[in-house]
Amino acid sequence: MKVRSSVFASFILISEVIGIALFLRGFFPVPVKSSLSAKNRLSDLPAEPLTGGSVNSSRLPQPLFKRVVIMLVDALREDFVFGPNGRMYMPYTRHVVERGSSNSFVAKARPPTVTMPRIKALTTGSIPGFIDVVMNLNSPALLEDNLIWQAKTAGKRIVFYGDDTWVRLFPKHFMEYDGTTSFFVSDYTEVDNNVTRHLDSTLKRDDWDILILHYLGLDHIGHISGPHSSLIQPKLLEMDDILKKIHSALISKEAEGSLPYLLVLCGDHGMSETGSHGGSSEPEVNTPLVLISPAFKRKVGMEKPGVVEQVDLTPTLALGLGLPISQNSVGRLIPGVLDETSLRDQLRFLHLNGHQLSCLLKDSILNYEKEAGFEQFRVAEKAHGSWMKLYLEGNTSEVLTNMGKKVLKQYLEALAAMSSALSKQLGKYDLYSMIAGMVFVFQLLLVLLLAMPEALSGEAAVDLPVLSVLLSLPFYLLCLLLASVHVLVCTSAESSCYFCSLSWGLVFAAVAFSSAMFCILVSMAARQLPLVHYSERCSLEWSLSELDVLLLAGTVGHTLSLAASSFVEEEHQTWYFLLNTLCLAVFQDVCRKYFREQRGSGDEEDHILPSKDYHSAHPKAEIFSEKWLALATPPFTLLCCRLLRSLNQTGVQWAHLPDVGHWLNSSEHRTVLSLLAAFCLVLIYLLVQRRCSWVSKVALALGLLGVYSYRAAVGNVLFPWQHSSRATSKGTVEARFVYVFVLGILFTGSKDLLRSQIITADAKLKSRGLWEIYSGLVLLVSLLFRAHNLPVLCCCLLIQTLMAQFIWKRLHYDAAQTTIMHYWFGQAFFYFQGNSNNIATVDISVGFVGLESYVEAPAIFLTALSTYAGPLLWVCHLVCYLSSERDRSPVAVGHGCYCLALLRSVPAAAYIVLVTVLRYHLFIWSVFSPKLLYESMHLLLTAGVCLIFNTMEQSHSPSKS
Repeated sequence: MKVRSSVFASFILISEVIGIALFLRGFFPVPVKSSLSAKNRLSDLPAEPLTGGSVNSSRLPQPLFKRVVIMLVDALREDFVFGPNGRMYMPYTRHVVERGSSNSFVAKARPPTVTMPRIKALTTGSIPGFIDVVMNLNSPALLEDNLIWQAKTAGKRIVFYGDDTWVRLFPKHFMEYDGTTSFFVSDYTEVDNNVTRHLDSTLKRDDWDILILHYLGLDHIGHISGPHSSLIQPKLLEMDDILKKIHSALISKEAEGSLPYLLVLCGDHGMSETGSHGGSSEPEVNTPLVLISPAFKRKVGMEKPGVVEQVDLTPTLALGLGLPISQNSVGRLIPGVLDETSLRDQLRFLHLNGHQLSCLLKDSILNYEKEAGFEQFRVAEKAHGSWMKLYLEGNTSEVLTNMGKKVLKQYLEALAAMSSALSKQLGKYDLYSMIAGMVFVFQLLLVLLLAMPEALSGEAAVDLPVLSVLLSLPFYLLCLLLASVHVLVCTSAESSCYFCSLSWGLVFAAVAFSSAMFCILVSMAARQLPLVHYSERCSLEWSLSELDVLLLAGTVGHTLSLAASSFVEEEHQTWYFLLNTLCLAVFQDVCRKYFREQRGSGDEEDHILPSKDYHSAHPKAEIFSEKWLALATPPFTLLCCRLLRSLNQTGVQWAHLPDVGHWLNSSEHRTVLSLLAAFCLVLIYLLVQRRCSWVSKVALALGLLGVYSYRAAVGNVLFPWQHSSRATSKGTVEARFVYVFVLGILFTGSKDLLRSQIITADAKLKSRGLWEIYSGLVLLVSLLFRAHNLPVLCCCLLIQTLMAQFIWKRLHYDAAQTTIMHYWFGQAFFYFQGNSNNIATVDISVGFVGLESYVEAPAIFLTALSTYAGPLLWVCHLVCYLSSERDRSPVAVGHGCYCLALLRSVPAAAYIVLVTVLRYHLFIWSVFSPKLLYESMHLLLTAGVCLIFNTMEQSHSPSKS
């Protein structure tokens, strides 16, 4: 069965997306959880250890605190409180830390450092996985054991104000609440005022036990302008005044003889140097934890804060309020909180924490007895029983005190070891689903590779032996074998597998598909064994030029580089190197064309240089200028790439270094940024409007003017008559003004494209329609890009224009070469934007351009479009370029689609094998998981583009016949 290259590539890509989805379902682990579905209760607590005698009571020590106020400031970095600028940013808080009754710590948050997983960690004590990054957009109710449920069950009255993620996670848990939308990052004033307005009345009341405040303004400022913005200090001073107000109110209501209060200041995560979060850099994971209570010793000076895990707050608050610890908590008690309690109570608190961790260890690790922490806990528990026996006998000697301190130390070591062992056990991978997904993807990749000679031949068609395979005996035997393996795995698996939970119909379809792919693989491989006969049949000569070798070696080399975490973290360096090398190779080809080969033979000259018709149609001076422009294009491209590298520091190791983008965004250089933005917008118009209709030209001009107006409205740039950069509005009207013109241009282009496909086979109309759609996309991207990133878009369009006009056409590069070059440029421009393989570099503020409130669908679409603008623009330009080349064979379109599919499939398939091999390494979560998501997104993007290619190839087929 013969299938066109574009149809074949589209099918392979869509199937690969399904395979990778199955792999991702198995790769994102289920967090460590107890096998018991019920929640911990006071009646389930173990008895106090006692050696030799009847069972002791299961009494809990008296709660440490009567009231707890948790003030959570989103994206609060530890250096904002403890750093050199702490006294300037938060003077009252710093005074309490240095001289008040407080305990201060640096709480380390585990990646992913986004809000919803951090709230789950704070309330359950467990370590969420990277799948919670996706769930962060629409948080479901939290059903597992947690601190909020325990408090509500115990009759505690809870009041909450702030981020509505809490309301979605804990519905019907709060006596009173007022939620604010966390995703509308353009607002950093009202979102906090809506929390503070409730404070005065709430602090005067006595009808609550726990008050939770979640402030979002600091996080929003970080997303908008970064941690060094002029808006940071006023916001931190505001937070400091609120803490002072709460502290003063708690002091004034403290009654003599009653239990003390506890005021907690913490952050859910930190903030990177670019103002975002989600990764594992020090500024993102280090957050301040300040515990303020008269139950603590008064400090006499600034002490270096200790380091704890963020999840350690969960058992500390639970036992401090007299509640059971959540079943799935991996945290341990913060020792400083217990310093002023009796030795018996300290040991009892640590025993309860150790018992809970040991139970979780039994459920999570098969050979839990061999864990050092478990054995240490058993030894400490026995020593605790001996100590209790002496204590109850009335022994008050110093020996008893020393023995108790020794038991205390043993407990602390055991807790640390068990907590560490559980933290390393990040989750239980679904290996069966991972292997099934990996097999699917690799089968498809091998079929793609074996079909390459036919797909890139003159016919641009692939002969797939589908019917012969489906009627063969090996196919049915293989189906039977795989079905038996499936039954065996599903009946013997200790943990639940997603693939085993599917219906038998879906499983049979997957088994049949995998068996058919394997048989097709064998058939195609056997067909290609006699190479001489095969080359005669396909009439394909395998002669590789120097450029072909470079493109092939560079693509394979990049794939191999993904085996090292350092190369993944700094992948942009690989693409920068490859792009520079490509420019030098192209420059060599240009020099060979215009200089060396001009002195060759007459036949060779006629073949390489433009024809006589070309000379008659173009004056000699124009040909001469084209020659020098072609020679100047590769060096100019090199210069642009070098300048763009300095615009945004990216990666991990050098992301903190200053760059041109930071310089342009500083307030003293606002005029320079304004002039640069205006120049770039004018140049964008000149480069894009050439092939548009006059209606689209007018819409494009007005749209770009609206882009500048939007940036001026939000305070990024200035109009000549403005004297300050103060934002006069949120730019909603200006952004919607641009959206109108974007929709108008897209509508005009779609109309022309449909007319060329349905009514009249006009190649010019079709080319104009595609270009207008591309122009509408450029206008939308220019609105979403930050002002300092407009040169990236400008250079992208300029390089595309020069390469298309003077390189790809003049040097007669084929569709495969042109496609690979577009792919390389697209990958490099992804990093020129300031992106990296780190979730923290995703700019979510662009998802709210032109929106007055959070709307999920457009916010996700705009964020994804802005993040992948570089690769998307180059892929769209490839579609326009191949479509406009009417002199070429229509099979070039199929070749382009096939090459794109191959380019995306090779690294994606190699990458999932790498991730499977390294799945137990902790560093994989902060580096490899985001990269895996990026690869999946690129694969989806390529699948969509191949469908467009397929439509284009169908439109070429009449002329082909």
